[in-house]
Amino acid sequence: MRLTKIGIIILLFLFQAEAWSGQVQNLRVWAGPDSTRAVLDLDGRVDYRVFTLDDPSRVVIDISDVDAATGFSLNPEHSGVISGVRHGVRNGGDLRVVFDLEDQARPQSFLLEPAGEHGHRLVIDLYPQDAVSPGERVKKAVRSASDGERDMIVAIDAGHGGEDPGAIGPGGTYEKEITLALARELAERIDQAPGMRAVMIRTGDYYIPLAERYNRARQARADLFLSIHADAFRDFRVRGSSVYVLSRSGASSEAARLLAKSENKADLVGGVKLERGDDVLSSVLLDLSQSAALEYSDSAAESILDQLGTVSHRHRDRVERANFVVLRSPDVPSVLIEVGFISNPRDEQELNTASHRRQVARAITNGVERHFQQTAPQGTWFANNRKPSRHVVQRGDSLGKIAQKYQVSINRLRQANDLNGDVIHPGSELVIPAGS
Repeated sequence: MRLTKIGIIILLFLFQAEAWSGQVQNLRVWAGPDSTRAVLDLDGRVDYRVFTLDDPSRVVIDISDVDAATGFSLNPEHSGVISGVRHGVRNGGDLRVVFDLEDQARPQSFLLEPAGEHGHRLVIDLYPQDAVSPGERVKKAVRSASDGERDMIVAIDAGHGGEDPGAIGPGGTYEKEITLALARELAERIDQAPGMRAVMIRTGDYYIPLAERYNRARQARADLFLSIHADAFRDFRVRGSSVYVLSRSGASSEAARLLAKSENKADLVGGVKLERGDDVLSSVLLDLSQSAALEYSDSAAESILDQLGTVSHRHRDRVERANFVVLRSPDVPSVLIEVGFISNPRDEQELNTASHRRQVARAITNGVERHFQQTAPQGTWFANNRKPSRHVVQRGDSLGKIAQKYQVSINRLRQANDLNGDVIHPGSELVIPAGS
């Protein structure tokens, strides 16, 4: 009789092992201003379904042939619209997970293949019914700033976030935390400066797809888009800041190509449903309107790089070019700033220091101001307060090149300098008039 009981126990154990062919290993939740994201870590692909229930509001996830490796818990600080989580066995071998909600929310779910350090994941994004859309949020921020003279709008994008930590320093610092801290400091300085207004693309620890980042800058009608990052490299001795713009063709260096390849993988780690194909990205790559944006990007990048050299070591003394997805806006001048190598112990230590981040933010702000002093259009504070600047003619300069550099017409340039033709001589000084 004893052996029979042991045999039954063994059979039940074997049956349970066969019924549950996989496991849900963990639950992680991030809350943003637009949605709440829940991520279930899996040990393989699964079949599942998601549906909602009312009175009270709940989201139910049924996952076939899995069990839960551990219990699920929530951090109230990051739980967003989710007020509680429960789970239990369903049909003998399936798992049911229930999210209790504070209010009604529309779920959107998809599976992610392994990427980076992450295995298979089931992502459930919850969108509150009364939430303000990302587009409306950034437009509202701009409208509240538009009294009298138009401010120049600077969209500030803190790289990575949420599921995607970015690079991790030798001391355990996450790039996503450094970029957010620096973006907040930069936004504060931009708002304090006359004639400028900052719009934050990411305001907390959550992930935004790369294309959505520059689309939000477009919705805000931004005059400049700045994407903040902290680089990593296999050689920990490499350090210093770098500035990048979108390349029309190939990367300006092998390092730039590798960096763009690494940054462009963020959507795979951060969690984006990619079945949509590449048509959206390709459609905004390099049309005619983008040519003008790229020229302004070059001007802003040069000015920012020059100012960064006053506060920290520069890894590169020239603006680099590569095919970054996040810089592919068709009509917003866009610059990617690597504020240091988080893989370098010294850079990591400095970036963790509030005083150093303030210095970097001040340098970037100064660079942006100098760029707007030369390029801001009529109807802005910069145009109304612009003083004529001067340019010393260099070998290879032409009146056309100088006019293009300072965004003024050739006729205005001739009038300001009493020129009857287009002949200029190296060493002579030209007055650059305000406006075009």
